[in-house]
Amino acid sequence: MAKSNSDKSKKSTAKKKIKQDDLQVKIDELTSSVENEKDQFLRLFAEFENYKKRTSKERLELFKTASQEVVTALLPVLDDFERALAEMKKSDGNDQLQGIELIYNKLSDTLQNQGLTKMEVNKGDGFDAELHEAITQIPAPEEKLKGKVIDVVGTGYKLGEKIIRYPKVVVGN
Repeated sequence: MAKSNSDKSKKSTAKKKIKQDDLQVKIDELTSSVENEKDQFLRLFAEFENYKKRTSKERLELFKTASQEVVTALLPVLDDFERALAEMKKSDGNDQLQGIELIYNKLSDTLQNQGLTKMEVNKGDGFDAELHEAITQIPAPEEKLKGKVIDVVGTGYKLGEKIIRYPKVVVGN
């Protein structure tokens, strides 16, 4: 009888050992599965955060481009006002000149409030193909004006940091 109890005890211990090994394998599998799920969750969360940032940035860009189209459409009107002011200053219609200046200033201020700024280009500035649009080249009247702006034909404008119309210039060669 003692032998049978010892055999039963060995079998019981062996079964417990097998069960413990099975349990350890299961625990390892579940731990690995949890780690994989956690990794997937963190990646998905990071991807979602990037998506939120990207869509908010795209929304801001959309608003900027919408105003850009309106401002770009108004630039010829601004140019016409500038030409009208130049011609009216030549004549003596002082009352009319003041009225046109008032309207021009109001339009100009409104566009500036939307982020529009004139690009300052002066005669003698160095020509930069990324900032200027060369409409023609003429022989430079002086040696020091070669590759420089000789005349500014059209005003350039920026909306925020983006150039929406390049200044038209004549370059000396």
